[in-house]
Amino acid sequence: MRRELAGFAQLEGFVMGSVYLEGPDTAPAAFEALVTSVNRYEITTVVVPEWRHLALVGDPSAVRVQFERTAGARFLLHDVPPP
Repeated sequence: MRRELAGFAQLEGFVMGSVYLEGPDTAPAAFEALVTSVNRYEITTVVVPEWRHLALVGDPSAVRVQFERTAGARFLLHDVPPP
């Protein structure tokens, strides 16, 4: 997945940064770290493989709207086909 996202970033003219993986036992720690990084480094776009990747934090649609409103960045969906 990381290679796939790195290739996508390069193709689209983005710089690949950190990858945040949320776990059910630690949620929403990774998401909060993502928001902190977005704000600290003035990131404008965060790529997610599927909207369901936001589900550990809450309803993906609501998480997306709240994130984009408060962080000033946008989520970009990148559907990665199965191998």
